[in-house]
Amino acid sequence: NAERLAVFRERFASLPHGEAFMYGTHYSTPAFVSYFLIRAVPELTLHLHGGKFDDADRLFFSIAGAWRSALTHSADVKELIPEFYMPELHAPRDAARPRSFLLNAHRLELGVRQSGEVVGDVLLPPWASDPHHFVAVCRAALESEHASRALHGWIDLVFGYKQRGAEAVEADNVFCPQTYEGAVEMEGIPPIERAALEVQIAEFGQTPTQLF
Repeated sequence: NAERLAVFRERFASLPHGEAFMYGTHYSTPAFVSYFLIRAVPELTLHLHGGKFDDADRLFFSIAGAWRSALTHSADVKELIPEFYMPELHAPRDAARPRSFLLNAHRLELGVRQSGEVVGDVLLPPWASDPHHFVAVCRAALESEHASRALHGWIDLVFGYKQRGAEAVEADNVFCPQTYEGAVEMEGIPPIERAALEVQIAEFGQTPTQLF
């Protein structure tokens, strides 16, 4: 929304040239993937969080909550993972097929939110009858004519000419300078500094190779 975008633009304008950025993290990082997959692959979250789950109020609790956060929180720039568009992975509980990452099939103890709500299955929109139905609708939306007409815009931002330079600024698409390919020459960097850069890349993401 306009208010959130204004925060990003103000951040960019306040930083020195060559160090300015709008987003402090990328749209796809190990932490974001583990956020969505905590019920299906809990070991990923445990690995990233020192052997324990995050606070219950910060876990993936509902589709509505994730949507609201992505629209209002300046630190939330998550991109949905492929599982949101693969209905075949969301079989009913009693089916002898992979279970949905939206269900707490392993009965993990994910805690209780400050509201008193227990973190269990992900709460779906009222119109969705079950995870398979929800994801099937997401898949249909992704493959719709509307999405197809806009697909080139996403490609330009992620892999194309709007990834860097003036076009990126115009498109509000500027990330930390260190995350761009070729921005940092890793060879010759002192071990401690290199380790810090590698941790930053691992935790906050890296800009893909620019293709055109």
